[in-house]
Amino acid sequence: MHTGSMVALVTPMEADGTIAWSSLEDLIEFHIENGTDAIVAVGTTGESATLDVEEHTRVIKFVVEKVNKRVPVLAGTGANSTTEAIHLTRAAKAAGADAALLVTPYYNKPGQEGLYLHYKSIADAVDLPQYLYNVPGRTACDMLPDTIVRLSNHPNIVGVKEATGDIERVSVIKQGAAEGFVILSGDDATLLPFLKAGGHGVISVTANVSPKAMSSLCLAAKAGEWETAERLQNSLMPLHTKLFVEANPIPVKWALNLMGLMPSGIRLPLTELAEENHQVVKHALMESGVL
Repeated sequence: MHTGSMVALVTPMEADGTIAWSSLEDLIEFHIENGTDAIVAVGTTGESATLDVEEHTRVIKFVVEKVNKRVPVLAGTGANSTTEAIHLTRAAKAAGADAALLVTPYYNKPGQEGLYLHYKSIADAVDLPQYLYNVPGRTACDMLPDTIVRLSNHPNIVGVKEATGDIERVSVIKQGAAEGFVILSGDDATLLPFLKAGGHGVISVTANVSPKAMSSLCLAAKAGEWETAERLQNSLMPLHTKLFVEANPIPVKWALNLMGLMPSGIRLPLTELAEENHQVVKHALMESGVL
């Protein structure tokens, strides 16, 4: 089981949009030193939508090699084409990733049967642990709990990243899913109630800038130390909210640049954080003790 605080890692870029490989290596070391439980490469926060297939697979391979089995690596391999998702998932397996994270097919707006067959096809094709990823706010596609429960019976589908913020879904999925099925939060702001409801961890944007606190929060929750977990969640709440003042990963990439951890690059159609939001994000970093 992959549990705890997992970072939805950004893909650092130079000002011209090329991948900043040395900064990516530095970020990996930053997370391992600060207790991050797993690294998610090339997910939504990693700008998967603007990396071409060759870059996408190269980043996964680079992260796997630099992590060198010190923590698990989950590779973002979702696509709105089932054949492309299979190709990326096969590439992730070949690169040595520990698991794949597959976002629901965006833009197509498939029904529940289409979602079931999409994920079943990928799981049938690639013998690698796979996590479903439901984030309807970005994909215009909501995978309902019944579909998640149905897919949980496939031996290669081991968990879900649920980013709706709907805590009731945790109980519904937990009650119906196959034994050992992992339920991860994809919504930092509702993480504490998510964990209290029986969730197993988080794939976090906030962990990019505050990995130690996010790790400590998850450890406290696992130990049943809810007062400590609540204190940590409250301290991180400015980041949980203000890192989404513009579309992710615009604010978090700006924050990491401010922290001196990477260059400022981001790819069109995303642009750098608007000037009027600089103080908003900087203040959140200060309130949460990052700066």
